[in-house]
Amino acid sequence: MSRWNTYIVRCADHTLYTGVCTDVDRRVEEHNSSTTLGARYTRSRRPVTLVYSERVTSRSEACIRESEIKKLSKKQKLELIRRTN
Repeated sequence: MSRWNTYIVRCADHTLYTGVCTDVDRRVEEHNSSTTLGARYTRSRRPVTLVYSERVTSRSEACIRESEIKKLSKKQKLELIRRTN
């Protein structure tokens, strides 16, 4: 059974990007180096830094959590990050 993660990275321009994956380290590396695998949003905002990660049990749960986080204001996202670090 795969372990899924919902994560937030901080881009070089201080914006936040939220996504889901099964391997956070690999995904951050893709955001920082790949021209095809990283998200289009992060390609022009490199480097990105992992600031939040939350492990869940299924892809469905990860996508639901991603949606919840994306609906938060930037201030609320920063508070979520602060509380977990």
